[in-house]
Amino acid sequence: MLLDSASLYFRAFYGVPDTVKAPDGSPVNAVRGFLDIIAKLVTDYGPESLVACWDDDWRPRWRVDLIPSYKAHRVARLVPGGVDVEETPEALVGQVPIIRQVLDALGIVIVGAAEHEADDVIGTLATRASGPVDVVTGDRDLFQLVDDERDVRIIYTARGMSNLELVTGEVVERRYGVRGDQYADFAAMRGDTSDGLPGVAGIGEKTAAALLADYGDLAGIVAAAEDSSSGMKPAARARFAAARDYLAVAPRVVEVVRDLPLPEVDARLAPPSAEQRAALTALSEKWGLGGSLDRLLTALER
Repeated sequence: MLLDSASLYFRAFYGVPDTVKAPDGSPVNAVRGFLDIIAKLVTDYGPESLVACWDDDWRPRWRVDLIPSYKAHRVARLVPGGVDVEETPEALVGQVPIIRQVLDALGIVIVGAAEHEADDVIGTLATRASGPVDVVTGDRDLFQLVDDERDVRIIYTARGMSNLELVTGEVVERRYGVRGDQYADFAAMRGDTSDGLPGVAGIGEKTAAALLADYGDLAGIVAAAEDSSSGMKPAARARFAAARDYLAVAPRVVEVVRDLPLPEVDARLAPPSAEQRAALTALSEKWGLGGSLDRLLTALER
């Protein structure tokens, strides 16, 4: 099981009241909500291994260099030569280090990669896995990873933790009319305002799916748009001509990286040792983690 950690702790922050506080008055709603999310996932899906995939760089410079609008509306402060600061509620900022402390104490592996997003870590770990993989996220961009033959699926959280959706290749094809391996091209054409990706003007989901059915992939569509004898309608050809510069770089931005040189990690879940339990007890008392940590410990002991 691969967690899109930021997606989940943002969901926890907005899903648990900010009246949930530590003994010193610090907000811990995201921490407790995140622990409850993991407890539910471990209980309901029974993963043997679990990795908390991390955004070491939520807006990699190489993606911004290709498409400057990429996530630009979410930047709170530009950091020349470093990682831009994401617009994040102040009450959440201080909770992220606590989440990491608790995960470390639990023995849950955290994996990130310099100059890459959690999506790229997930893409790499899912690609090199030898067995079934569940990716937990609220980001539909990761639908590009679904693979029924390899049993890679998405546990989609967009409708809330009480209404999780299992997204397989069959689900993607039924919903969007494209295969999982076509989804990145589909997303590049459709665009995504939440990520600052303009897409191809005038090309919506149905048209994008129809073009992929006719021409196979984005490269085939672009080639057909440049060929007056291809049979593509003139209006569509004009739209792709107008988006030529965007389409030259969009696939690199939209596609997750699948070949990062990540270290081998032992991510097998196990009940905490006595030493870990002592550290967890101290953290629980300091931050008031109460039932949330207890529920996760119970899940890990099954």
